[in-house]
Amino acid sequence: MKRLKTLGATLVTGALALALTACGGNGGRAEGSAGTSGSADAGTTYSIGVLQLTEHAALDAANEGFVAALDDSGISYTIDQQNAQNDQSACQTIASKFVNDGDDLVLAIGTPAAQAMAGATTDIPILGTAITDFAESGLVESNDAPGGNVTGSSDLTPVADQIELLQELVPDVKTVGLLFCTAESNSEVQIQMAEEALDEAGIAHERYTVSSSNEIQQVIESMVGKVDAIYAPTDNTIAAGMSTVAMVANENKLPVIVGCDTMVEDGGLASYSINYYDLGYKAGEMAVKILTEGADPADMPIEYLDASECQLIANQATADEVGVDISGLKDAEIV
Repeated sequence: MKRLKTLGATLVTGALALALTACGGNGGRAEGSAGTSGSADAGTTYSIGVLQLTEHAALDAANEGFVAALDDSGISYTIDQQNAQNDQSACQTIASKFVNDGDDLVLAIGTPAAQAMAGATTDIPILGTAITDFAESGLVESNDAPGGNVTGSSDLTPVADQIELLQELVPDVKTVGLLFCTAESNSEVQIQMAEEALDEAGIAHERYTVSSSNEIQQVIESMVGKVDAIYAPTDNTIAAGMSTVAMVANENKLPVIVGCDTMVEDGGLASYSINYYDLGYKAGEMAVKILTEGADPADMPIEYLDASECQLIANQATADEVGVDISGLKDAEIV
């Protein structure tokens, strides 16, 4: 199989989610300054807000990577960590708080978090991460030239290669169930890409959607007997509820190909995945440029991880449970 054959091109044409506490809970401001080089701007302490959509491993990793990049730069900063627990109204409340606090910069992790933040201010620089398509989500004028106060790093994954991986592991697949949350616009982008890849391969597919995590178990149960495998992209709602997905799907011998490594670790079968820590680190590097070099988000293109940075990962326990042989996956990380 030609692995990662499409990601590089997709990223070019594409110029096309720390356990944190809930708003009103224990979120707070912490001091940060590190790095052997000392302060990048002597005498200045920057005030940074972090609005994370929800708590799950991928978004937590992006958060950690962002903070690591700040520390490695040597700048002095305070950071206010807030988690909206997948509640859009909480996103808006936290966004208003950061504006009222007069923060120097805000990191928004996840599309709804970034949309809430962008709706609250056109003045404070906003870095987004764990967002698939900034332009499609209405956050920027274009991914090449954002044109406003929002930029960041995209978690666009090699969807076509993930579908090819599905075919390799489930060679007799006839129908694929496409699982995502209707509230996430970036999931729609990835689902359309998956549909194109499945159409090209001559494999039937059907959409199965949820509007909240409470619906996941019922929707997975409705797939049994109707599909041969499931594809779930980097959808925050599905990722946060991946243990439920895996519980039902694995019991019913339904292989689930997923969008990222943490979803594999939580019970999915396999993925070609980006590294969310690295993704957050890239956003942190962009933040340092804005804070210390006067870089303008309007002129900073959305950044992507290179295709070579993607990792093939598979779950041995899941493979055993659903009866799929993963021994032929070369260079794969087995968890």
